[in-house]
Amino acid sequence: MKCTPERSPSSAAKIGADIGGTFTDVVLEAEGRRHSTKLLTTYEAPERALLDGVRLLLGETGIAPAQVSLVVHGTTLATNALIERRGVKLAMLTTEGFRDALALGTESRFDQYDIGMEKPEPLVPRRLRLGIPERMDALGNVLLDLDEQHVREAAARLREEGVESVAVAFLHSYVNPAHEMRVAEILREEIPGVSISLSCEVSPEMREYERFSTTTANAYVQPLVDAYLRRLEIRLKEMGFACPLYLMLSSGGLTTVETAARFPVRLVESGPAGGAIFAASVASECGEDRVLALDVGGTTAKICLINDGVPQTSQVFEVGRVHRFRKGSGLPLRIPVVEMVEIGAGGGSIAAVDSAGRLAVGPHSAGSEPGPAAYGRGGERPTVTDADIALGRIDPSRFAGGKVALKPDNSRAALAGLGLWGGDAETLAVGVSEIVDETMASAARVHAVEQGMTLDERTLIAFGGAAPLHAVSFAEKLGIGRVIVPSGAGVGSAVGFLRAPVSYEVARSMAMRLDQADFVRLNALLDEMAREARELVKAGAPDAPRIERRVCLARYQGQGYEIPFEIPAGTLNGDDAAALRAGFEQAYRGQYGGMVLDLPIEMLTWRVTVSAAGFHADAARSAPPAREAVPVGSRRVIDPASGEACDFALYAREEMQPGARFSGPALVAERETTTVVSPRFDGYMDQRGYLVLTRREQGDRR
Repeated sequence: MKCTPERSPSSAAKIGADIGGTFTDVVLEAEGRRHSTKLLTTYEAPERALLDGVRLLLGETGIAPAQVSLVVHGTTLATNALIERRGVKLAMLTTEGFRDALALGTESRFDQYDIGMEKPEPLVPRRLRLGIPERMDALGNVLLDLDEQHVREAAARLREEGVESVAVAFLHSYVNPAHEMRVAEILREEIPGVSISLSCEVSPEMREYERFSTTTANAYVQPLVDAYLRRLEIRLKEMGFACPLYLMLSSGGLTTVETAARFPVRLVESGPAGGAIFAASVASECGEDRVLALDVGGTTAKICLINDGVPQTSQVFEVGRVHRFRKGSGLPLRIPVVEMVEIGAGGGSIAAVDSAGRLAVGPHSAGSEPGPAAYGRGGERPTVTDADIALGRIDPSRFAGGKVALKPDNSRAALAGLGLWGGDAETLAVGVSEIVDETMASAARVHAVEQGMTLDERTLIAFGGAAPLHAVSFAEKLGIGRVIVPSGAGVGSAVGFLRAPVSYEVARSMAMRLDQADFVRLNALLDEMAREARELVKAGAPDAPRIERRVCLARYQGQGYEIPFEIPAGTLNGDDAAALRAGFEQAYRGQYGGMVLDLPIEMLTWRVTVSAAGFHADAARSAPPAREAVPVGSRRVIDPASGEACDFALYAREEMQPGARFSGPALVAERETTTVVSPRFDGYMDQRGYLVLTRREQGDRR
């Protein structure tokens, strides 16, 4: 258990719990203090480690379940079920003649030169993708009435097949959902208890493949997630909790169990989204307007750009990639999500020798079972964590708060077993560390270029159990001279859950040219969307003030893809056309850096986001008096930059006070992680208890 003097937004006790691929992190905030723990994830019953962590923190703090006002949870259950194809038996009903849309996709190739290129298999086998006679046009007019008898015959077949969930996705249902809604009524009559996902509810946007893919993904995991959430609710009530349980969405907002159970596809990136919210809140507290967030856990590293306290966002996410980190090789999900790049470079990433005899790291991970070799749980292959242990960066007695007993000899033996460089474990550890740091740095460079941004002027915020171990080396490779490691860094995503607002986004597609806009029809659509979002937010935060944001996705006529720009939240009329054009042109220049074209503007998709008031940074605090930090010892650590071992001063973070200063080389150890400070960096603890590391030649930019 860890306790840090970090002020919470309220004195009421709150719990955040993040189930990751290797560790389950649980955080409890009460009376202005934060308590946290980190346990190995229990794959066979994910809620077990979560509930064990909750019991541990309640016991350590003496807080009763009835005193907790809020529990926020992020889970990988939906993601893992999609990746591992462990969902329920699924069928799909679609417009006759379009059942192969899932297999055809967009007919694009993510690898132009691989003649044996594999594509992701649809979640629904072809024999269970059934065509139904019906047809709408792009304006929602009925071209062919729904054949209800055909629907009943299809339902009888699905009943015989033992189908547990059905995805219903018709052409142009995002404009007119009448046929999908009627099919749902018939299915409930014919197959009582079957789970039903309608594309007009899950993803009411244009582009059939993405809409069909998103709807089938939702249907594939919906019964599993619903059962899990209901089971978790019951277990919490049995423990004495009477507070609401909220779920973290991929967009960075919170929602109720009821909404999450209906639309579990929106949970696929809940953990990383919590980390992005945590980094954004730290950036706001510290007055940093340009930030690069680095979240490294046991399985992956996540990199996110944050401008003016707001993470970059996207509307499309891929899951279950055939080539794990190759864009275009997975199943597209059209959901609101925090924009980030994710690579296989976590603490559990496995080091191996490839077919060319070269040292390689990742993307496969040892996870928590069996875990790195040092865990002594049967893992024999070396990982990044084993390399960090061999380099001397990790104090075995402090790892995971002492809950995981490390065996350093296992790490050295596993590294030596690779057979390179004469089996020199320390040299191999240097190689593993350098490869993983450069892999992360390369991914960050590419991501920044794709977003049209630069990195060297940014501040790096590092969190997650493994990020502080590699943050300074990562920053040096990118030319970044300032690194912040906030308190609670080892459990950053779980802390982020407690800082996220209750929020929901509604999207609809309705195409119109700006110069021919029907503002009466448009306002009716936007007001309906806003009402839906407000009701969902009100269910989770009935008394909180609400913030509304509206976005249009538009393009020049003839272009293939649209870009988002913000529009006013009030009623629109013809006088707003010039402002809408200016907003689109500004977004177009920002996206492409090019000139504005003399072409009609097509407005295609509309998004309304309603959020309850969320985290607000405390007022600026006065700088604490400077004092020299007092080390508690030293450790022999190998610096990968020089390849030489030297004495690193060892500091205990919980014993440091604001204003404490120290110089690299140093290690700052805490229960969930260790911060490595290279010989080229200095550090101090700021007034919030955050570690601020500054490259020496840059000076102190407080």
